[in-house]
Amino acid sequence: MRLSDVIVVLSRPAEAGNVGAACRAIKNMGLSRLRLVAPEFSNEPAAAITAATLTESGFAYGGIEAVIRARAVHAADIWEKAETFDSLHSAVKDCTLVIGTSHRRGRRRKPTMPPAELALFLKSHPGPAALVFGNERTGLDAQEIEVCNLASHIPANKEFPSLNLSHAVMIYAYELFKILENQDGRTETVSGQWLPLGQEALHFVARELTDNLKLFGFYKQTGSENHEHFFRDIFSRAALTEKEADYFKSIITKTARLASS
Repeated sequence: MRLSDVIVVLSRPAEAGNVGAACRAIKNMGLSRLRLVAPEFSNEPAAAITAATLTESGFAYGGIEAVIRARAVHAADIWEKAETFDSLHSAVKDCTLVIGTSHRRGRRRKPTMPPAELALFLKSHPGPAALVFGNERTGLDAQEIEVCNLASHIPANKEFPSLNLSHAVMIYAYELFKILENQDGRTETVSGQWLPLGQEALHFVARELTDNLKLFGFYKQTGSENHEHFFRDIFSRAALTEKEADYFKSIITKTARLASS
């Protein structure tokens, strides 16, 4: 994976200043891609948040736009290229891996690792990968964590573990920069290159697997949805390719057919 394969995703950001500061951290560490999910400081798409007033610096921006640009300093281009989505699902559907950042631990825990370990893991994992940060006040909720394939957290003081959003972005960006800055810059696809499936295709494979398990009578009541997420996450972390997915599906389909005959 290269730095250009990493996409920073801010889900439901509430503070425009934090978004601007995150842009600066992203550019400081050689990253270049930012996506916003349902920003709570405005209902407008990122590219449309403008106002016809002048700031003290002479920029023809006001309100939210002025705050973001002031905090971004010379990284306004990251903001200008940012993409906005209505849901986390749509924001990460083209990614081979989705990492949720959170210090919370639930009953169904996802594999988690600190930033430095995550950077090493990503070095050998094909991209693109989404690094997802939650709302400043509430973090990632249970549904957002469910979308992610693995989790990561920054070890911090147990009495005060919550970090400022832009500070958290900087810590991850720094660790990624240290590991990925010298990666091969090749972008063209070559014959035989390892091209793993995106989240949308992985969902389909996982659902097909659980559908076949239903034919065995595996699910008497509920549980198929949890297993679907479980299989999707494993396939994502393994960077399953299209050819491997087709081969795997053929094995499962044939097994189901033999079991019903």
